[in-house]
Amino acid sequence: MPSFSRFLFMILLLTSASPLAAQELKLMDTSGVHPEMLNDIYGEWEVSDNTGGKRCQVTLKKEATIGGNEIEIAEGCAETFPVMGEITAWRLYEGWGIGFADATRKLRIHFFTPDERYVAEPEVDGINTIVKK
Repeated sequence: MPSFSRFLFMILLLTSASPLAAQELKLMDTSGVHPEMLNDIYGEWEVSDNTGGKRCQVTLKKEATIGGNEIEIAEGCAETFPVMGEITAWRLYEGWGIGFADATRKLRIHFFTPDERYVAEPEVDGINTIVKK
């Protein structure tokens, strides 16, 4: 296989392994979701690194805002995880994925559930997971 073809093959292989690349993320249509299930998403959450040594408290709110729903980020989060200083909204995606977006509405972090916990994709500034408080 020529080197360019091998390079292209490796790029395709690597990008297809990513959950973001493997599927187009779609916002969840919450109109048919039971309100109690949605209420479980709203409220206090903790963002952390893979060891749990670095943590940041966030509140996912029900109220709509530009780019998604309102998010309240605890003071000092941007020092722990610099990207959190850019987050202005959160979104709910199909499959109960949680996304954090910046002021330009760009998705910066997507938390998905490959098993019983949320995992960050991409892992930005060491953020690995988000857990309901």
